[in-house]
Amino acid sequence: MKPVRTRFAPSPTGFLHVGGIRTALFAWLVARQAGGQFILRFEDTDKKREVEGAREHLIKSLRDLGLEYDEGPDIGGPYAPYTQSERLESYQRWAQRLIEAGRAYADPYTPEQVQGFREAAQAAKQPFLYRNHRPENPPAWDGSQPLRFKAEPKAYTRTDAVMGELTTGPEVIDDFVLIKSDGYPTYNFAHIVDDAEMEITHVMRGQEFLSSTPNYLNLYEALGLEAPILAHLPHIMNEAGNKKLGKRDGAKDVLDYIRDGYLPEAMINFIASMGWNDGTEQEIFTRDELIAKFSLDHVQRSGARFDERRLEWMNGAYIRELALDDLFDRVTDFWPPEAADYDDDYRKKVLGLIQERLKFFTELPQLTTFFFADLPLNPELIAGNKQLKKFDASELGNWLEQTKASLLDSDFSVGDLTDRLNALLEATGQKPGVLFSLIRIATTQAPASPGLADTMAVLGRDRTLARIDAQLSKL
Repeated sequence: MKPVRTRFAPSPTGFLHVGGIRTALFAWLVARQAGGQFILRFEDTDKKREVEGAREHLIKSLRDLGLEYDEGPDIGGPYAPYTQSERLESYQRWAQRLIEAGRAYADPYTPEQVQGFREAAQAAKQPFLYRNHRPENPPAWDGSQPLRFKAEPKAYTRTDAVMGELTTGPEVIDDFVLIKSDGYPTYNFAHIVDDAEMEITHVMRGQEFLSSTPNYLNLYEALGLEAPILAHLPHIMNEAGNKKLGKRDGAKDVLDYIRDGYLPEAMINFIASMGWNDGTEQEIFTRDELIAKFSLDHVQRSGARFDERRLEWMNGAYIRELALDDLFDRVTDFWPPEAADYDDDYRKKVLGLIQERLKFFTELPQLTTFFFADLPLNPELIAGNKQLKKFDASELGNWLEQTKASLLDSDFSVGDLTDRLNALLEATGQKPGVLFSLIRIATTQAPASPGLADTMAVLGRDRTLARIDAQLSKL
């Protein structure tokens, strides 16, 4: 058997969102599972759409997610170059084979003439097929005209690694452009030549290419090539599930998720689970588990819905599993500015308290600023609380006075604070949802916080008592 070789072949026309990354990930998993090679190749023959900086961005996206490739434009390899615009001589050579075999010809028509053929077909309510207008005596191809493939229409029955058995008739086969008049090959031609020369064994791409596959099979035959294993992946749908996910639906740059503090391993797990599962209820997979368990025959044929809330949940699950020292190293750039005045030991204590609640790293300032700075007193936190707004200021003030008196001789350990808070419940006759909410607001000025005793222990005696005094002055 041939060594497994897969590839990811994006066009450098913009950023990568989850759809493109999923294609790369599935190709990477197939290669890694088989101990084969994963190749990066740039398909840059459409120069008008190329975006400056896109190549570097694509490389960084793969590397930041840990999808290391074995061959590529920046690292070379035995089949270099890995950029289509640097492989023009190769396409010319394969095109000449087709010309000599009578399977390619120069297109003599102007774009206006071709449009006329198309409009005539529409008027006759017939599908437009270029081969119906194939010239009888085309001129010799000199590179100034498009070069077209001379198709041999036939039916195909094939097995797609994801979509299963598919059958098409000869009516879908047509003459298509191989090389444009600017000398650049079309995708339809270039990717087949590249895959053949680079000995690619598995091709993964979006289901939008299904309709073109019969033409590709016709071209494989004309070139005397064996087609690789083809796997067409279903679309990733928007959150509503009613159309393909696109930039207008909020499809973000994958690097934006990394910049927002989503873990690469969580992103990989989430993207793998869109349209694939191993047949069990398991949702969290290590990278090694994904490599061991992934298979194309478990990729679903229908579209997979993108659910950012599920990504948040999954990222939170990964964050909770991190060792505190590891998490601390990863959040270095996400602390609120006020944290710069505190040492690592204090910040690590704070991080340990909020680790359970952290879903992504850019939440860190929102969850921790009150540990580093005295926030402005916010009367709305009490006025808007369903429980506390039922009581007048004198009652609230009385409970805070009792709290302050109870804390004066505390050692501010978590155990001692817990005992004193529970004793206050008995002394005041109040429920935790009332008394503890009041103390939490007084000591943090935040709508939510970790456990009250843990929070107060980290804040310490002086800051806790000073904040209770400040709240009392407002009441």
